[in-house]
Amino acid sequence: MAVPRPGTPVRGSHTGRPLMAALDLFGRRWSLRILWELQPGPLGFRALQQRCDNMSSSVLRQRLTELLDARIVEQRPDLGYALSPLGHGAYRALRPLVRWSDGWAGALAASDEEAPG
Repeated sequence: MAVPRPGTPVRGSHTGRPLMAALDLFGRRWSLRILWELQPGPLGFRALQQRCDNMSSSVLRQRLTELLDARIVEQRPDLGYALSPLGHGAYRALRPLVRWSDGWAGALAASDEEAPG
């Protein structure tokens, strides 16, 4: 599967709008988890694999290759993998979604507690 790029058709969009390309890239299994685990700083392959619940090495390699090609992640000699400036920007852009999802979870939990059952 090709790495999503703005301007080219992606899953869910024939237009290749940048947002749709980003959603395709980050919607791939483990992509967001890798982004989250690299946010504090660089990690080697094995350390990243462990932080990602020991996902298979082949899937990790595939996702890292995609994120490297998309310039979200960079490989640093002797340090391993790290977020690029674009990767840090993606992390910052996703933080409001994290806050929203926490509120969503709280609202659902509150309504579940109120429901007779």
